[in-house]
Amino acid sequence: MKIAVVTGAAGGLGQAISAALAETHHVIGLDLKSSAVAESIEINLTDAAAIASCFEAIAERHGGVDVLVNNAGTCFMSDFPDIPVEEFEAQMSVNFSSMFHCCQAAIPLMQGRDGVRKIINISSNGAYNFDVFDPPHYRASKAAMDTLTKDLARRYASEKIAVNSIAPAMTETPLFGVLDDATLAKAISAMPHGKPMQPDQIAGWVAHLAGPMGDVCSGNVIILNQGRDVR
Repeated sequence: MKIAVVTGAAGGLGQAISAALAETHHVIGLDLKSSAVAESIEINLTDAAAIASCFEAIAERHGGVDVLVNNAGTCFMSDFPDIPVEEFEAQMSVNFSSMFHCCQAAIPLMQGRDGVRKIINISSNGAYNFDVFDPPHYRASKAAMDTLTKDLARRYASEKIAVNSIAPAMTETPLFGVLDDATLAKAISAMPHGKPMQPDQIAGWVAHLAGPMGDVCSGNVIILNQGRDVR
């Protein structure tokens, strides 16, 4: 069975992604706390050395990695220019640096494996839509993720490693808790369907990219927003 690693696997979206992939993959969930997947590893994903050691252990147990889903993320809500240095560093570390170091550790474990291997990064519509509430350091972290997505897709295309980002708009996850009621209501009302998207809908796109139909898709940022931002 192919090996899939999902970061942020204990969160709402991470659980949905892990469940969707578990139908066809052995799923290894990485998070600060245990997750209900086939194999759960507790790890601080802001620690580059811990990430390197974790993937070394995965290689020893399973021989390699076929799919990496960089789902771990958070959103700090301080607004510019009043963003504390510590909050900026934490935002970039959770959302971008963790993804960078997981890719750095996973790609050598993907090289030489059968078939097309996949890296799927969970970005955000907030990196592109400046009408919504997202604070600038959150936008920057996701835009950085998408730039690295394109770089790695180009860099490893001939080695059959496909790299894509999925950029959802409002999706009902525990991150809703960082918003005040008025901001949340306004953001949901802007969705064309009048309601947020659900984690299993995003997870379905991840499973699609992780499967055979995703073999020919690489270097893309797939925006999911119910058609909200069509111009």
